[in-house]
Amino acid sequence: MSEHYFSSDPKSAYETAEVAVSAWGTQMQLTSARGVFSHGRLDLGTSVLLRATRPPVSGRTFLDLGCGYGVLGCALATTRADATVWAVDVNERALELTRRNAERLGLASRVHVAQPDEVPSSVRFDGIWSNPPIRIGKVALHSLLLAWLPRLADGGEAMLVVSKNLGADSLQRWLDAQGYDCDRVGSAKGFRVLRVLGAAR
Repeated sequence: MSEHYFSSDPKSAYETAEVAVSAWGTQMQLTSARGVFSHGRLDLGTSVLLRATRPPVSGRTFLDLGCGYGVLGCALATTRADATVWAVDVNERALELTRRNAERLGLASRVHVAQPDEVPSSVRFDGIWSNPPIRIGKVALHSLLLAWLPRLADGGEAMLVVSKNLGADSLQRWLDAQGYDCDRVGSAKGFRVLRVLGAAR
């Protein structure tokens, strides 16, 4: 069976590649590796998310959910010098790369890299940013979102990018059915950018 990027302990060779990322007008040089989502490139979905949005102008605590090698977490911390960012993933190699990239950019004191169960239950997020791992399956994806969306602070919002072909529209309907105010704020190259507002109705 081929290895998935959401494996907790990738067995593929640790081969790294540099990636130049433009995020909200800021240039970042990041290190990626095999066994982690989007090795050697900025994936199209995250690129669409960054182009369709602006960095948050309010709030101080943010979550990069399924951080990979740390693109969104590092972008948030770079553009918001007063922000604390939690970068969460189940893939240990992804976490190692995110730590490495945050240190390289001088962000290590504000980017907290963690397994999901290492985030204190008291932490609430002003924003959740994610290219969620759709390929873990619908049931697991729904469980993931139901675990994290309730941790949005009052007035907080989640920004998600999802491929149309992998169920973006059905995911929007499901989020609405859960009582969340979910609307589409962007669409490009086969991806939808969804904004989910804080508390379920």
